[in-house]
Parts: sequence; C-alpha cells; structure tokens
Amino acid sequence: MNQMHGTAGRTASRPVDRLMHDPPGARIALKILLFVMASSFFHPVFAADAAPYSADPAPARRSELINLVRQDCGSCHGLTLKGGLGPALLPETLGDKPVESLTATILQGRPGTPMPPWKPFMTEAEAQWIVNQLLKGFPSER
Repeated sequence: MNQMHGTAGRTASRPVDRLMHDPPGARIALKILLFVMASSFFHPVFAADAAPYSADPAPARRSELINLVRQDCGSCHGLTLKGGLGPALLPETLGDKPVESLTATILQGRPGTPMPPWKPFMTEAEAQWIVNQLLKGFPSER
C-alpha cells in the first residue's frame, strides 16, 4: 500500500495526521488560527483591507475593534481581560512593556504559544490603537 493511503504501524505523513502527535499547545494554536481564519469569512471585524487611519479609527471600526478585543482576545485573556489562558491585559500588567513590543505581539503572535498573529485582520495603526487603549484601561462600550 502506498504512503498516501497509509498502513498500520507507519508514522503519519500528512500534516493533519502529524498534528495529532504534536504537543497539546500546538493543537490549541492551530484550532485558534483555524477559527480566526474561518471567522474572517463571516464577520466584518476581520476586514484585512481595513482603511488606514491616523490616530482614532472611525466609530464603526472602533466598535469592531473593541468587540474583537472583548470577545476574541477575551477568549484567552479573560472576558474582563484579567487573564486566563493568556496573561492579563490590564494597564498595571502592560505598563512596563514597550508599545512597539506589544504591537508586534498582536500583529505577529507569539510562536510556540497559543497567541495567533492578527496581522491579516488589522493594520499596524489599529494594533497600536488597541495597545494604547489597553494601557489606558480598555473601553467598555461596544
């Protein structure tokens, strides 16, 4: 039997089969990434072609970004951003970290952790706006 169909006792050769033998963290990260990618087809907040803006996003986009942080980031960092699977995103826990580093973490994710890259879904200016909001205490309005 060829390797395409597989045989008992052989190691998995397809990426999906190999994933089943990877550490649980890799599976969680893949699930999050797949969820985010699938959501981009159904939810307007994941607009990769979002128009650039200077300091503040337009009111509609601002609302989308707030919802993204509260719901999508909150799924790991806690719905109140006080921590969960990921660390707390509060001013007192982020205040000593450079804005550039926090922005890069949002855009590029953290390899080897469940933190996915968000660059396909927002501009650098939007990521920096989110960081600035987190440092001030993230807004509660939607």
